Amino acid sequence: MIPKSGNRFSDKIMPQQSTDRSDAPHFPRPAPIDAYGNGGFAFADMSHRGSLLCLPQGIWAWPITRAAQIDEASLERVFAGASEIDTLIVGTGMDVWTPSRALRESLRQVQIVLDPMQTGPAIRTYNIMMGERRRVAAALIAVP
Repeated sequence: MIPKSGNRFSDKIMPQQSTDRSDAPHFPRPAPIDAYGNGGFAFADMSHRGSLLCLPQGIWAWPITRAAQIDEASLERVFAGASEIDTLIVGTGMDVWTPSRALRESLRQVQIVLDPMQTGPAIRTYNIMMGERRRVAAALIAVP
């Protein structure tokens, strides 16, 4: 449920969380993003402060805070799960980002289309594509 403010929510809904760096996902399957803002996201009756990597295998914390940090290493889980992904939507926070030619080519080699956009539109696009049961993943940078 998205709060009345549209797509933002308060600290009461999203309390400060620890940053557990384990390999276990926050959620063991894909889920639509219900709300975002205030430095985090709400999904599957849960909340997470920080960026997210949403894959067909689950939803993980993603240590990226700026689009300039996105590279092959930060998308390691995407490359590992490439056989289940056709499109990677990258939510770049509030910034506009042009990925490097090398990153685009690496994703093309594993047959993943890269679609970068600001985080708000990225979430809406991801949710629609999930609803259509498409093979989609999202790398979402948290916004204030």
